[in-house]
Amino acid sequence: MADSFTLPKVNMTMSLVSRCFLGAVVTILLVACSEKKETETSASVSAPAPSASSASAPAPNPASGASAAAPPGPPVSITTAKAEERDMAVVLKATGTVMPLTSVDVKAQASTLVKTVHIKEGQFVKAGDLMFTLDARSDEANVAKARAQLAKDQATLADAQRQFKRSQQLFAQNFISQGAVDTTQAVVEAATATVAADQAAIDAARVALSYAQVRAPHSGRAGAISVSSGSAVQSNASTLVTITQLDPIAVGFSLPQRNLVDAIAALKDGGASVTATLADNGGSFKGKLKFVDNTVDAASGAVKAKAVFANKEERLWPGAFVEISQTVSTLKEAVIVPQAAIIQGARGTIVYVVEDGKAVMRPIKQLMGQNGEAAVTGLKAGETVVLDGKQNVRPGSVVVERAKDPKANAPAGVASGSRAP
Repeated sequence: MADSFTLPKVNMTMSLVSRCFLGAVVTILLVACSEKKETETSASVSAPAPSASSASAPAPNPASGASAAAPPGPPVSITTAKAEERDMAVVLKATGTVMPLTSVDVKAQASTLVKTVHIKEGQFVKAGDLMFTLDARSDEANVAKARAQLAKDQATLADAQRQFKRSQQLFAQNFISQGAVDTTQAVVEAATATVAADQAAIDAARVALSYAQVRAPHSGRAGAISVSSGSAVQSNASTLVTITQLDPIAVGFSLPQRNLVDAIAALKDGGASVTATLADNGGSFKGKLKFVDNTVDAASGAVKAKAVFANKEERLWPGAFVEISQTVSTLKEAVIVPQAAIIQGARGTIVYVVEDGKAVMRPIKQLMGQNGEAAVTGLKAGETVVLDGKQNVRPGSVVVERAKDPKANAPAGVASGSRAP
């Protein structure tokens, strides 16, 4: 009996489990179907209803649609310039310093007092002009003493010469020996040497006495006078005044090492022409290159040079800064374009050339640039290069020449940098 009741219970339990499992599967399928219906409903609501024309129109060609998506842009307004072929002078520009050809610090050669000052500060003096007189009383006394010593020794020499002459007469009469004659001759020669030494002493005293008069060593302009009458000066220590030569005058500057050969060649022909320009419209001056140093500075790669200028009006002043311009060489038959047409970019140096109304990028090499122009290679004479508006140009861009007066010719509402298609 127990077995008969147990078996129906087990069968009932299995049937309940099966029903629960089937119910869960049915529920999952119903949920999935409802989500799919909602998705299709939302897609049908968002999609617009096709019109009759669109329904009847044929499907577009994919290739033609891709090309129509990128229409050409508007022409870029530019200004152009022609590449010219001509000779270009290579002008070297540098900053130079005016310096005198000669400048001497006049110093006293004796330790004494200043007696008289004969010049004024800023006065122009000539070579040999008297500028200072020093106290020379001790030197005058030394000269007088040397002269007195000379007179004494000259008297001794005269007596020795008389004794020598008398001894020669006695020797001819056989009253004295030859040795006595030789002795008197030696006395004469010693007295002669003493007289010569006295004369040299007088000359030395006169040299010391000449230091009492300080004269200009060369022509030039006197600077500040640091002494006055009664001032004590020391030998070779006290500077009385500085004399600076102003006409002609020199300008020192530096040449790059790459122009050294041209500068040396110019020196052989009498010196290349050099122009010095003062700041603030101070004027320009023409001179000649006269000196190139024999050593290149290893730190800067430059060599020192000097040019000489006439300065009669004394407008070039020592220590002033001037701008130096010198023609060192000439580029023959070079292709010249405006400096503003050149573009320095990551791809190198380029310009845009106009060909058939379009901009073509052209790589070039710049040889020399000055005064807003540049000598280049990679272009031909007569080619048209883009000048203004090159920042808006790309390779292949359609370009149009800008009017001379863009404000007057541009239509209202159109920027001058671009023109409406």
